[in-house]
Amino acid sequence: MEKVNLAHKFSLFEDHWSPKIAGEINDSYLKLVKFKGEFVWHHHEAEDELFLVVKGRFLVKLRDRDIWLEEGEFVIVPRGVEHKPIAEEEALVLLLEPKSTLNTGNVRDEKTVADVERI
Repeated sequence: MEKVNLAHKFSLFEDHWSPKIAGEINDSYLKLVKFKGEFVWHHHEAEDELFLVVKGRFLVKLRDRDIWLEEGEFVIVPRGVEHKPIAEEEALVLLLEPKSTLNTGNVRDEKTVADVERI
């Protein structure tokens, strides 16, 4: 058991939309991701996702509305809900999601990360 410094962990990588595993709890991973630009519309059939903004802000587009998240705020996107994250400027985000969660959900494209690196 060791403490984790989020600022240090985020300093270990530069790439956007490429989650890194920073810890695990029960059957879930805590993943760190840098958002910038637009992600893809997608959903997760079997997994809920928690998005917590550590630094910056970003938009979660849903088919029926938009949700802006600021530093210190989080949202839980339920399984099956189609969503698309967008960050005008770089945002540092912590994800809490089941270990089975693929970052692009039901979509496979150039942003899909099947083998998530641990940091």
